[in-house]
Amino acid sequence: MDKGSNLKKKRRSGFRKRMQTKSGKNILNNKRRKKRRIISL
Repeated sequence: MDKGSNLKKKRRSGFRKRMQTKSGKNILNNKRRKKRRIISL
């Protein structure tokens, strides 16, 4: 349980860092676009 919680914390911090960078925002936008395409199909 403890190991899992630590991994989640690390993932969250990395996610926030990605949001701050322009490249990170582009990556997140691309993921959202792919999901939208799947939904539209």
